[in-house]
Amino acid sequence: MGVGGQSLKHHIIELRMERSWTQQQLADALQVSRQTVISIEKNKYMPSLKLAFRIAEVFQKSIYDVFDYEG
Repeated sequence: MGVGGQSLKHHIIELRMERSWTQQQLADALQVSRQTVISIEKNKYMPSLKLAFRIAEVFQKSIYDVFDYEG
């Protein structure tokens, strides 16, 4: 998702697939709706910083392993 030439890319789909999790299982772990997970995966919604850290925590990864910022 780009804003003024900047973009935030993620590895959420790959991390979810590595664990054989469904979108619903990830949503449950994050305490968000499945639609939120779908929107993030399709780059239609940029998670808040709080949610981004929660995503990293759920995957037991550094936030830098989950998200790539390209300025």
